[in-house]
Amino acid sequence: MDYLGFTLRNNLFVAPMAGVTDRPFRQLCKKLGAGLAVSEMVTSNSLLYGSAKTRRRADHTGEVDPIVVQIAGADPAMLALAARYNVERGAQIVDINMGCPAKKICNVMAGSALMQNEPLVAQILDAVVAAVPDTPVTLKFRTGWNSTNKNAPNIARIAEDCGVRAIAIHGRTRADQYQGAAEYDTIALVKSQVKIPVIANGDITCPQKAREVLDYTRADGVMIGRAAQGRPWLFREIEHFLATGAVLPAPTFVEIHTILRAHLADLYAFYGEETGVRIARKHISWYTKGIVGAAHFRHAMNQLDNVAAQLDAADEFFLGAANDQLTYMDAA
Repeated sequence: MDYLGFTLRNNLFVAPMAGVTDRPFRQLCKKLGAGLAVSEMVTSNSLLYGSAKTRRRADHTGEVDPIVVQIAGADPAMLALAARYNVERGAQIVDINMGCPAKKICNVMAGSALMQNEPLVAQILDAVVAAVPDTPVTLKFRTGWNSTNKNAPNIARIAEDCGVRAIAIHGRTRADQYQGAAEYDTIALVKSQVKIPVIANGDITCPQKAREVLDYTRADGVMIGRAAQGRPWLFREIEHFLATGAVLPAPTFVEIHTILRAHLADLYAFYGEETGVRIARKHISWYTKGIVGAAHFRHAMNQLDNVAAQLDAADEFFLGAANDQLTYMDAA
């Protein structure tokens, strides 16, 4: 796929997720079939540029191109500075967050709360595009503020007029949070009204759903978030299905264990042992979701506080699953 001057292996994007899409997760998803991965959002508050968390979020060492950094905030000037700051440090695409529904973001009128103020949206997009004229700027947003205020078509037109090069739309409103089913009518409407690439997001949990959403919306690609937590191989499954119409066999526990082991090694190296063990807990929980005996395992594993113990526990659990000759889907 040709996307904003970059050649991607496909049109499957990893959605930005706070606390999830760090460099180890992005690299893993790309290795297992994603064409592009967006970083966790980075604050536009310049006072936070020096924090350890912000430095980690902006760390793209060794990452496969294109490097996409998402910025969040509500002040046009600060967002412009944040865009320039990240481009100077290697960002090749700057994405603006107008989709996050979290209260702590919306309470400061950032994220999806910005959709209520279309003039401010235009000011932000103009400022960021002007700040990094040689770098593509993209925008992620929702279908609207609530069910009676679905203004995604307006936001999309504003974005296109301001020079935004591509947009991603989550098929829920801010009021929906992550409840109920995503809808794709609004995404299809937006796609029919703009010329820039449109990426569809929301409830894309399997290869068949990806095909359905692409056909229905005519979107240029799909963006996958929560469904890939603990299932990074979902991207290769979708890629294979879109190319061939065939469903790949589910991964065995042996393969899942191998993938998890590599993921954990990257987490420990990236965060250090203490933080790495803490971050790893949620990933291990996701990898084991739906497997017989996983609830008891997770409870015990969450008490462990060092790398060796955590690895030993994971090894023992997956060795037992493999000896039972189960597959991932059999146990789900």
